[in-house]
Amino acid sequence: MDEPRCDDALSELYSFIDGELDEAKRASIEAHLNDCSPCLEAFDFESDLRKVIASRCKDRVPEDLRLRIMAALEQVDDQHAVESSEAT
Repeated sequence: MDEPRCDDALSELYSFIDGELDEAKRASIEAHLNDCSPCLEAFDFESDLRKVIASRCKDRVPEDLRLRIMAALEQVDDQHAVESSEAT
């Protein structure tokens, strides 16, 4: 596979970070990052930014809210099951 240009590599950066590329595309982007310091800097920045966001965004839902949501979802499931059985 041809080595990607910077525009191509940067357009695939999030998919590369998320591990969503096939092996050939991943290897091509990785080779480009190894040879292109501006793209490598962009990769490092985006990767570090994702780590910071992940470490800071760990708000927990209050237990009573979680329980109310679960109860509402179960009620919808039960209602859906009743409607489905009445339709048949």
